[in-house]
Amino acid sequence: MNKKIKILIIDFSIIFLILPLLILIVWGFTNSWVYPNLLPRNYSLRGLEYILNIENLKVLLNSILISFIVVIITILLSIPAARALSLYEFRGKKFFEMLILSPVIVPTISVAMGIHIVFIKFGMANTLIGVIVINLLPCIPYAVRIISDVYMLIGDKFQIQARVLGANKLDALRFVTIPLIMPGIIGASSMCFIISFSQYFLTLIIGGGVVKTYPMIMFPYIQSGDRTISSLYSLVFIIVSLIVLILTERSIKKYYR
Repeated sequence: MNKKIKILIIDFSIIFLILPLLILIVWGFTNSWVYPNLLPRNYSLRGLEYILNIENLKVLLNSILISFIVVIITILLSIPAARALSLYEFRGKKFFEMLILSPVIVPTISVAMGIHIVFIKFGMANTLIGVIVINLLPCIPYAVRIISDVYMLIGDKFQIQARVLGANKLDALRFVTIPLIMPGIIGASSMCFIISFSQYFLTLIIGGGVVKTYPMIMFPYIQSGDRTISSLYSLVFIIVSLIVLILTERSIKKYYR
């Protein structure tokens, strides 16, 4: 009986996951789907033609490129921060932990306008560099937290042993530390990519509409009620995120093998 209930729960879970995706797919190929029709009567390729035009593909590639750059910078900043917070004791440690986690705790909208004014003064507003820097803000807390957990598990005994055996700091980092924390780096990278790729408000404020990303061209269609275009935009967004998650899972499995 318990086994049947578990199977039933799994089946319902799969249905509830797949059904919204099927609805998005159907909406992506029709202009009208009115009640009480179970399926649309008329179909159209208008949405597909719009999604696959050159400008939209350029924006998609631009968004992916920005997200990858944000991931690289985030990881480079998060590794030393995570090491310091997880392995060392120093004065003001709790304050720095709260400072790093503050972008998650404090609502983004409450600080975005102040950051925008600062970026205007430094000439970073409405620029690609400004968008990349502001996208680091919500990514760093998650990356530091994930990598810190890995550091707390492995400790620093292997690095110390490597130094005792004659390895310099660079070799210990390259051949000992990085391989040990690689699962945390891979997990943090996938999380940061999805966060950066889906960022709308910060990119809109700092980019000023000059730097276009995929969420910026997707949300107006969702708000305007154009279900055909917004459905296909949503599907592309889901597919890119799923590809990142699948690649992450395969990378971790390959690493452990």
